[in-house]
Amino acid sequence: MASATTAPPPPANLKRIVAASLIGTTIEWYDFFLYGSAAALVFNKLFFPDSDPLVGTLLSFLTYAVGFAARPLGALVFGHYGDRIGRKKLLVLSLLLMGGATFAIGLLPTHATVGAAAPVLLTTLRLIQGFALGGEWGGAVLLVSEHGDARRRGFWASWPQTGAPAGQLLATGVLSLLTAVLSDDAFGTWGWRIPFLLSGVLVIVGLWIRLSVDESPVFQQALAQAEARKADRSAEAEKLPLVSVLRHHWRDVLVAMGARMAENISYYVITAFILVYATTSAGVSKQTALNAVLIASAVHFAVIPAWGALSDRVGRRPVYLLGAVGVGLWMFPFFSLIDTGGFGNLILAVTVGLVLHGAMYAPQAAFFSEMFATRMRYSGASIGAQFASVAAGAPAPLIATALLEDYGSSTPIALYVIAAALLTVLAVGLAKETRQRDLSDVEPSAGAEPGTAPAADARTV
Repeated sequence: MASATTAPPPPANLKRIVAASLIGTTIEWYDFFLYGSAAALVFNKLFFPDSDPLVGTLLSFLTYAVGFAARPLGALVFGHYGDRIGRKKLLVLSLLLMGGATFAIGLLPTHATVGAAAPVLLTTLRLIQGFALGGEWGGAVLLVSEHGDARRRGFWASWPQTGAPAGQLLATGVLSLLTAVLSDDAFGTWGWRIPFLLSGVLVIVGLWIRLSVDESPVFQQALAQAEARKADRSAEAEKLPLVSVLRHHWRDVLVAMGARMAENISYYVITAFILVYATTSAGVSKQTALNAVLIASAVHFAVIPAWGALSDRVGRRPVYLLGAVGVGLWMFPFFSLIDTGGFGNLILAVTVGLVLHGAMYAPQAAFFSEMFATRMRYSGASIGAQFASVAAGAPAPLIATALLEDYGSSTPIALYVIAAALLTVLAVGLAKETRQRDLSDVEPSAGAEPGTAPAADARTV
C-alpha cells in the first residue's frame, strides 16, 4: 500500500487522471443539470400541460427529485463493486448509463403525442440518471484522491468537484444560447431536445479519456492484499464493504450526511429554484436568469480549486465551516437582491452564493475520502454523500416552490436554507480534522471502537 513516503505519480500522469475525472464528471453533471433547468423552463408545459403553471412546475420538479431517490441505490451498487473490482470500471459504466439516458430524453414523445405515457417515460429515464450519478461522484473523487500527492490532496481532489459548475455552465450556456436564438414556440416544440441529444457526442469524448487512465494504485495494492488473505484459509473472511462501513465508520457516514445538507440544499436553491423565483416573483425573463447563473457558474468553477488548496493549508473543517456559515448569512441578502429585478444584482446574488457554496464543495472530496478505509472507501463516501441528497437536494426545489406558493414570500425559503446551514455546522463541528491522514493508513485497527477514527499505524486492507 502507498505510504507517506511513496513518491507521487509523475505530474503528467496525475494531470491526465484529474482531466479524466473532471471531464467525466462535467458530462455527468451536464446531463443532470440540463434536466433540472428544463424542468424549470419547459417540462411543465410539455409533460404536464393540464396543470396550473406553478403546479406543473411542482410536478416537473417532482420528476427531478426522482433522480435523487435513485442515487442512494446507485451509491450502494457502484460502491460495492467499486470497492471489490476497482474504481475505473464502474466510472465507465456510470458514464454510459447517464449519457444514454440523457440522449434518450432528447428523443422522448411529449404529452401531446402519447398522453400519460410521456411523464412515465420521462420519470424512468430520470431514475437511470440518478442511479448513474449516485455511483459517479465517489469513484471520480477517489480516483484522484488515491493517485495524488497527500500534501496537495485537497487541491487535486477538488478538480473533479469543478465538474458540477462546469456541467452547470455547459448546460445553462447551451440553453441560454437556444433561448436567445429561437422563439419560445420553436424552443418549446423542438429546440429543447438539442442539448439532450448533444450528450451522445460528449459521452464518446468522455469514454475515450476515461479508458486511457490507470486504476488507483492504492486500490490495486489493497486488492492484492485481500486476494492474499483469501488464499490463506486461516484468515478471517473479508466482510462486504457495506457491512464494514456500518461497523467501523457509521459516525463518519452521519458526519458526511450532515455536512451535505447546507451544501446540497443551498446549491439547488441558488441554481435551480432561482429560475422559478426570478421569473415568477421578480419579473425577470428566462434569458436574464439563465445568463446570471451562467456567469456565476464560471466564477464558481474558478474558486473551487482555490478553496481546495486552502483546505490543504488550514484544514478541511475550517474551510467547510466558513462556507456553511456564509451561505446561511447570505440567504436574506440573496433574495433581496433578486427582488430588485436588476441584472447586476441578480449576478451578485448568485455569484456570492456559489462562491460560499464552493467553500463547502471544494474540500468535500478530500474530506470524505479521508474518512474511510480503502476497501470500503467507495461505499462509505458514496453512501454518506448520496443518502444525504435524498433529504437535501432532492426536495429542495420542491420545498422552495411550495413555500413560495403557500406564503408568497422568500422569507420561509431563506429560513429553510439557514436551518440546513445550522445542521451542517453542527455535523462538521463534531467531526475530526482529516487533512493529515494518509489514505493508506485510514483503516480501522483491531479492536477499535465502531465509528471512531482509525489509528495512525493501522494496516490497510
